[in-house]
Amino acid sequence: MAKWIAKAIVQKTISVFPFKEKLNHVFQKHITKGVQLTDEHFGNKLMHAADHVKYYKKYRGQLNNIKVLELGSGWYPVVPIALYLSDAGQTDSLDIQSWMNKETIMTTIAKFKEWNDKGKLKSYLPEWNEEKWKLLLELPSHADSISMNDALAAIQLKLHLKDARNTGFQKDSYDFICSNNTFEHIYGDVLINILREFKLVAKPGAFMCHFIDLSDHFAHFDHSINIYNFLKFSPKGWKVIDNSIQPQNRLRWKDYLEMYRKVELPVSEEITREGDLKLLSQVKVHKSYQSYSQEELAISHGYILSEL
Repeated sequence: MAKWIAKAIVQKTISVFPFKEKLNHVFQKHITKGVQLTDEHFGNKLMHAADHVKYYKKYRGQLNNIKVLELGSGWYPVVPIALYLSDAGQTDSLDIQSWMNKETIMTTIAKFKEWNDKGKLKSYLPEWNEEKWKLLLELPSHADSISMNDALAAIQLKLHLKDARNTGFQKDSYDFICSNNTFEHIYGDVLINILREFKLVAKPGAFMCHFIDLSDHFAHFDHSINIYNFLKFSPKGWKVIDNSIQPQNRLRWKDYLEMYRKVELPVSEEITREGDLKLLSQVKVHKSYQSYSQEELAISHGYILSEL
């Protein structure tokens, strides 16, 4: 049995149990190793953080005490810490489940220190607030005596377990709204309403930057399939395979742009990876995708930038 199929079966099974998130954490931690903060994982997240900072500066200037809304908190606060060091103000991070804990925060700080000691951090964050850097490095020495909330407050991060379609946040609250590898896990009928909420809570003149991974995430785990493998399934077939632990909406780039159009969100810039047409040709794409060109289907990753 292919590894991706085995993983899909396990996740599908886990998804019907109570406490499915805890069960999935055990599965990923001990079997797939999917929640470890490896150098590869940290580097990817740091690259996205650096891009967010770069694009914000390009369109809006310095991050001086701006208020940030992040969609998708994840396990490790790599992006919020990078924003903190880059002189942003408070980051409010939204998720429907609680993944982060004090241990993962300290692990993230340790990885920042390790990469700085090796001379690798500056290539991603060429400048940061030195005072904040010193405070960050002091935090692990107090790990035993501080609470989770204390650790979050120290890096100017607040976690919110909320439905992002109805946050309850005040209108015109945020200067910057961002996400990384999150949109692809949200079904279209939900995501379009999240975008409407973002439009509501963003300040006039706010900036949005969202990184989307359009590849089959099972291919990240099982290299016997390529990143377009999930396009061969019918909508009904994919519904059988997909799960609520790590859903994949299989939307293509133009679908995201169409959502922006429908909610009247501007697209100031698109930065996409064109993908691999040769790899795509190895997959018998289902007829439900026949309205897409090969080039549209092949786009594998991208940023959508918006000046509001």
